[in-house]
Amino acid sequence: MSRSGLASRLYRGEAGLEIVPRRKLWFGIAGGLVLLTVLSFVIQGFHLGIEFRGGNEFQVPTSVGTLERAESALQDALADESTPDGPAEVVSSQQVGEATYLFRTSPLEQQQASGVRTEVAQDLGLNADEISDNRVSAAWGAQITQRALIGLVIFLVLVTGYLVLRFELRMAIAAVSGLVLNLLLTAGIYSAVGFEVTPSTVVGFLTILGFALYDTVVVFDKIQENTRGITGGSSQTYAEAANLALNQTLMRSINTSVVALLPVGGLLFIGAGLLGAGTLKDLGLVLFVGMGAAFFSSIFFSTPVLVSLKEREPRIRQHTQRVLARRAGGRDTARRPARQPGQARPAAETPAGSDEPAAAEEAAVPAAGTALAGSAPKVGSRPSGKRSGGGARGGRAGGNRPGGKRR
Repeated sequence: MSRSGLASRLYRGEAGLEIVPRRKLWFGIAGGLVLLTVLSFVIQGFHLGIEFRGGNEFQVPTSVGTLERAESALQDALADESTPDGPAEVVSSQQVGEATYLFRTSPLEQQQASGVRTEVAQDLGLNADEISDNRVSAAWGAQITQRALIGLVIFLVLVTGYLVLRFELRMAIAAVSGLVLNLLLTAGIYSAVGFEVTPSTVVGFLTILGFALYDTVVVFDKIQENTRGITGGSSQTYAEAANLALNQTLMRSINTSVVALLPVGGLLFIGAGLLGAGTLKDLGLVLFVGMGAAFFSSIFFSTPVLVSLKEREPRIRQHTQRVLARRAGGRDTARRPARQPGQARPAAETPAGSDEPAAAEEAAVPAAGTALAGSAPKVGSRPSGKRSGGGARGGRAGGNRPGGKRR
């Protein structure tokens, strides 16, 4: 791969993608999405399938004509029936395979269901035996929901324990918070679109948890590698090392998400949209939205949450202050003019209470002593010149005094 390519520049940290430094922006976006999700829950709610609220299913052969014609005949037959919740109605309709139309209606008594089936058969020119009906109890959906919640709790407990053992507690908290955000965003979009909540939807929700966790673990593993022993140096903060790890794993996350979304998109848009396989749209939508939300939560939410938690540690906070102070000192030194050797620091640059002037004077004393020592004669050496007054003393010792006698 070319060294100037995007992937290479991302890995070397030269692409300039500042994700962690802008974590307040990502927190604001996540908060806004969560607010829209809650509004969708309150205003739109969820369109529960027949498995969760109970009802009846009618299967009509496609030989009667279009789906609209069969639905109209069923709706006319239900017009005279009433339920505890009001008039009976068609809840959903879809084509299953090439030979069957599947209709789901409000809960009906057995006698009501038999009458509706007979009337529809007469309207469509069929025998009553060619139309089948089944009654689905809401208790089954409640049982599915209960087991799904139990499975979700067990999954979160096991994931938290694994992340604590593999990484640390703060990484586990950040990863679980990303999983919760992923579930909320997926549920919000599912609620806004209005698709039925079926057992396939529940299975899809449990599936995206594993995908979101995989992406988060890949990023956290690189963060742990980049920050190992970081407090022993003073060249990089924890936030900068985490941001570099995001840049280094970003292309991998993009590739993984794209490769996973392509078949799921085909399942949703081609299988459910073009081919009319309505039973696939519930699973396809939750997987497609969940995988896209997993990419956002692992890159733009879980890692910024981790950095925010780590910066609360005294050790990391002191290290960050030391790195920033060193950089600030380096910038100040670059702005100051260079001093000549032996030149004292100006008074304006000498901090109050500093011992530097005294140290400078103490350094000057040894320098002067060194100069004097260089001019003194060495021990045992002959003087290079006559001493002052030596000749006079010699004259007095060995010479004759004028006009005197030798003794």
